[in-house]
Amino acid sequence: MPERAGRLGVGTVGAGRVGAVLAAALGGAGHALTGVTAVSDSSRERADAMLPGVPVLTTPEVVRRSELVLLAVPAAELPALVEGLAATGDWQPGQLVLHTAAEYGAGVLDPARRAGAIPLAVHPVMSFTGTSIDLARLAGAWFAVTAPAPVLPIAQALVVEMGGEPFVVEESARPAYAEAIGTAVSFSSAIVDQASGILGGLGVSRPGAVLAPLVRSAVENALARHDEGPGLDGPTGLGEPGAHDDPLGGRW
Repeated sequence: MPERAGRLGVGTVGAGRVGAVLAAALGGAGHALTGVTAVSDSSRERADAMLPGVPVLTTPEVVRRSELVLLAVPAAELPALVEGLAATGDWQPGQLVLHTAAEYGAGVLDPARRAGAIPLAVHPVMSFTGTSIDLARLAGAWFAVTAPAPVLPIAQALVVEMGGEPFVVEESARPAYAEAIGTAVSFSSAIVDQASGILGGLGVSRPGAVLAPLVRSAVENALARHDEGPGLDGPTGLGEPGAHDDPLGGRW
């Protein structure tokens, strides 16, 4: 993991399953956690468990206190949130603003960029539980990063600090990328649910345990077949894995 000369004050908008885990990972990498927003009871419980001692604040308070603002909110709410904070003058020049939505690149952060903030789009390619289990899973996980070229190394370095591997997705490719991710999650979940339901109907008491070795091996075999093709730096238009420049990546 690259060494940083200093720490960033990291504020998190959204203590959902993704936000709480990524904030904890950044805290574990040596950054100072300045605050978190938590609206629902479940998000407050998650913040208490994953981010002990981190103050629960309003969104404007989190933004004003932080050098890096992590926006881990539902994608549908992201544009209005960014625009609203711009309208109230909360974004700060030189502030890093990072969102985790798969379907958006850095362009959705343009209102913050116009106020002088630095836009970064970083999406972790994994399914989250919102617990400490995810911190171990981040090691070696892939993160899609999108940012203006001069600040792309910042997004890559943040991913590496969280234990992940960054790959670049161009701004124009973000919708297709999100479709691929959504397809993988929805189809795999639906197939497991259907198969488990059939086995349960036959009287199998633990259908998930019975299917686990089969599903894991089938998925691993399918993934291996696709890894035999061009690498991520080939004609897919994605970035080269492992190439990092250190410039010094539930309800909310």
